Amino acid sequence: MPVLFKAHLFLTLYMTGLIWFVQVVHYPLMGRVGEGFFVAYERAHTRLTSWVTAPPMLLELATGAALLYFDPVSALLQANLAGILMLWASTFFIQVPLHGSLSRAFSPAAHRKLVLSNWLRTALWTGRGVLLLGWGG
Repeated sequence: MPVLFKAHLFLTLYMTGLIWFVQVVHYPLMGRVGEGFFVAYERAHTRLTSWVTAPPMLLELATGAALLYFDPVSALLQANLAGILMLWASTFFIQVPLHGSLSRAFSPAAHRKLVLSNWLRTALWTGRGVLLLGWGG
């Protein structure tokens, strides 16, 4: 199994585990912080979470694109990169704006939308992880 694939698989599985934690534990518990403390909590969450999500997401995108560059006819690698691009779209067009709204004031509706819409990212990372594990490079 080539090193590039191993690195990509590691990043994908790391993000898969992280997104399940966020989906099942972290995001649901955000609603229990309390309105008086929520804005400070949300701003800290956004700042600190970037340190554990941005580098692996960037590297996952780069390694996914590189894998496809070296094997452009692979349907699996095409689907993998499409999944990564859908993750990025969901992150920047759905989750980031919701976090922006929540960093100004707690809204039960925005919080619910954050939890529900994050299932898309959870499914995409999980599905990609399963595909990559099955392929094995």
